Amino acid sequence: MKKTMLYPFIAVAIGVPTLVAWLNDFVTLNGAKTIYAADCTQGAWRGGVCSGTLVAGDRYRFRALTAHNEVIFWIAGSKEPSGKLVPCVIESAKNWSCLPNADSPRSITLEMKHGQPVVASAGLTRPYHPVSKWQWLLLDSGFPYFHEADR
Repeated sequence: MKKTMLYPFIAVAIGVPTLVAWLNDFVTLNGAKTIYAADCTQGAWRGGVCSGTLVAGDRYRFRALTAHNEVIFWIAGSKEPSGKLVPCVIESAKNWSCLPNADSPRSITLEMKHGQPVVASAGLTRPYHPVSKWQWLLLDSGFPYFHEADR
């Protein structure tokens, strides 16, 4: 009887940390860093606060290619073509910096530090309002009870 209790305990002991890691994007399946954004409908942004309804926005994905000193980016699920940031100094997938180029205005950042995008000077990149993955998933499923983005 004790063996039957051990298996669910092991499943929970492995499953819960794995789920938490996935929800916080600590583990990515495709090697690309995803930044989740929110949009404000029926209202306006005041800093990071939406005066209307917060809805799931775009998911920006970045893949650093160390061998080429470039970062490829795209919007998940969009028909918009991918872009390329070059030249870049790449320390890791979560720490890199690129100079502005022709694709910069289509990106949300030119630099990633500790897995977080660094806000560029106004006009160099497109504006966005980040939210955590778990908030984005709730917003995408129609849970509109948040009014504030991460910044």
